[in-house]
Amino acid sequence: MTEILGDLGTDTSLHSFFVNLMMGEITLVTGLLWLVVAAIISVVGGAMGGVLLAGKDIGYQLSAMLGSLFGPAGVIPAVAVGLILLRLM
Repeated sequence: MTEILGDLGTDTSLHSFFVNLMMGEITLVTGLLWLVVAAIISVVGGAMGGVLLAGKDIGYQLSAMLGSLFGPAGVIPAVAVGLILLRLM
């Protein structure tokens, strides 16, 4: 593990964060990181889905904006519950 990370200096919290992230340990910080990553992906996916579904009807920009707002509405709670269940197992 130290070969991959190299020398991060004396900051042990950053070192432990990267170790936990690489090992797949779900802590509060890594869980928040995965939640942010899932939210960003869901915003992009919601915008693309909105353009595909209603682009011609209400306009491409409005449908992308609405899709990017409604996309994370289902993803963020599901990812949060999934991360909690994975942590408990």
